[in-house]
Amino acid sequence: MKWTVRILQGLLALGYLMFGFMKLSGNEMQAQAFSEVYGYGVGFMYVVGAIELLAAIGLIIGFKKPRVAFYSAGVIVLTMVGAVGTHLMAGQGIGVATMPIVLLILALIVVLGRRSERAA
Repeated sequence: MKWTVRILQGLLALGYLMFGFMKLSGNEMQAQAFSEVYGYGVGFMYVVGAIELLAAIGLIIGFKKPRVAFYSAGVIVLTMVGAVGTHLMAGQGIGVATMPIVLLILALIVVLGRRSERAA
């Protein structure tokens, strides 16, 4: 289980580095989705991107300091709960919300796998 958690932690870190950079770079597709589809301002996209990037960096640091991985994965869980809610409230259905649900589950596995090490 230890290595499974570490592998998932690494994959989440890589994914969220990419997701965060995509939002922080002002990707036109992301900006359009945030403003037109979801009804959020573009500034909120930058906030979400910064949170994702910081969580990814926290996951990387978490390989040496498990407590940081625990909290960073927790932030991802909360972010993905918001993403799933946003997709559902926008009327996109469970099909579009599948990716955030999968990421939510993976982050939850990391949280549960790192919970015993968070005191370290």
